[in-house]
Amino acid sequence: MTIKLHHLKPPEGSNKDKKRVARGDRGRGGKTAGRGTKGTGARGTVPENFEGGQVPLVRRQPKRPGFNNPNKVVFAVINVGRLDDAFEAGDEITVASLTAKGLVKKKRPVKILGHGEVTKSYTVDVDAVTGTAREKLTAAGGTVA
Repeated sequence: MTIKLHHLKPPEGSNKDKKRVARGDRGRGGKTAGRGTKGTGARGTVPENFEGGQVPLVRRQPKRPGFNNPNKVVFAVINVGRLDDAFEAGDEITVASLTAKGLVKKKRPVKILGHGEVTKSYTVDVDAVTGTAREKLTAAGGTVA
């Protein structure tokens, strides 16, 4: 004998009938039907993210997602190519001298990048220097502290 769909039935006790509530004002499932009295929960459907009137989690979060590292160092950067225009040969380049010439505006640590060419020798004493900038400055006869 082959089994067909109409022969199949669920195991005993696995399918329970839905509880019929709110059929009159007598008995456990009557009148308010287990919903309490008044409020959104008693009247209609409550959104699953509803938090009882407090500001929802999605609105308490920052607008842009992501991680802001509080220890990140943000440098004021300048390329070596701009140093030739602003300084004479043999000058000492420091954070103060760069700020005085207007090459660095914000009060941040200064980093020199390696874009551009260097034709004069300088003594450089700033917070950070990239590898290519260090090579170009020393190749021109300067020193980097």
